Amino acid sequence: MVSLAAPVVTAELGWMAMGIVDIVMVGWIGPAAIGSVGIGHALFDAIGLFGIGLLAGLDTRVSQSFGAREEAECDHWLRSGLVLATIASVILMALTWISTPLLHTWGINPEVAVEAAPYTRILTLSLLPLLLFSSLRRYLQAINIPKPVMFAIGVANILNAVGNWILIPRMGVIGSAWSTLGARIGMFLFLAVFVWITHPQVWRHLFEKASLAADRLRNLVRLGLPAAVQITVEILAFASATLLAGKLRIEELAAHQITLTLAATTFMVPLGISLAGAVRVGQAIGADDLEDARRRGWTAIGLAAAFMACSGLVMALFPHQILNWFMHDPKTHEIGARLLRLAALFQLFDGLQISTTGVLRGAGDTVTAMYAHIAAYWVFGLPFGYWLCFSRHWGIEGLWMGLTIGLIIAAAVLLTHWWRRGHVHTKSVQG
Repeated sequence: MVSLAAPVVTAELGWMAMGIVDIVMVGWIGPAAIGSVGIGHALFDAIGLFGIGLLAGLDTRVSQSFGAREEAECDHWLRSGLVLATIASVILMALTWISTPLLHTWGINPEVAVEAAPYTRILTLSLLPLLLFSSLRRYLQAINIPKPVMFAIGVANILNAVGNWILIPRMGVIGSAWSTLGARIGMFLFLAVFVWITHPQVWRHLFEKASLAADRLRNLVRLGLPAAVQITVEILAFASATLLAGKLRIEELAAHQITLTLAATTFMVPLGISLAGAVRVGQAIGADDLEDARRRGWTAIGLAAAFMACSGLVMALFPHQILNWFMHDPKTHEIGARLLRLAALFQLFDGLQISTTGVLRGAGDTVTAMYAHIAAYWVFGLPFGYWLCFSRHWGIEGLWMGLTIGLIIAAAVLLTHWWRRGHVHTKSVQG
């Protein structure tokens, strides 16, 4: 599990590093610039990550085919995924462009909204290379070749940092968006060339009839749509919290964005473990070994929980030292320290819910996580956070308390379901 998860986790951290570099490098402009980047990413992620989630069926199908030693099937599923990624990117780009003008009607601080809209429109152009990259990435991870993904994202980070250094002084926040677009194109091309060299049959037979069959696309959508909804529900919860934070003081919005970025960064580790867990569980099921699938699932969940418990402890003990990396504005610093201590509370539950979501996906179950996240965030977490923030006047801390409640509920539901599923399957095998 560790040998597969380590490069995947490194890739996820590299992915988040791009966002952190963007915030740090626009931070010298002021809190409004940080808020603009945060709002732009929140809107883009809500739509773009739906497309990434739609491709989650590749984790299941490619890993199970690989476990069953059906290599040709792995290639067929990848080609179907590339077609699905292209179709989805066109639709989602149109939706994002339609949504950006509405930022001015959502009550967001005008100083933030004026930069957030054009920033998001430029980011939208990166959807196609991002989704094509995601298809190639899932394919390589599912056949136990994760390191090229790590190197591709490393190249993208270099391109993004250099682009920010050149463009931000000349174009402001907009320059950061163009830099991100170039970085995402670069990481797709890196992975496409690698697949061409190591698996040339993927590209040579790209339009092979067996790969483009409608039933394959329907199968990927059937698995990926619930995963896409689950990811979108979770992202929209945090995006909505960011939009609501936009109604508060600029210092609260900036503190929220910094804390959310840090929490999202630590989240990349259990997310990487979750992706590895999905692959490992899927390969075991493809090899028809349900007991091994159960053990692999609990291994992934245990690793994720251990890491997030440690990261939560660091956030609780050293909030001021962490915030010094971003800015020294006294008001933002004070609010951010309180938020970091609150974020420390839900680290463990965040790790548990995402790792369990991954191992269930490896087993072909993407529906349970969808329902769990809808209930956890939109029935309980976000409404409670809104009430605390605006009715009880707790401010940004009230929103974060509501998000914490949502994570606890999601983790409890998913863990219970995985335990019952593994217990029943093990008993049936023993019987």
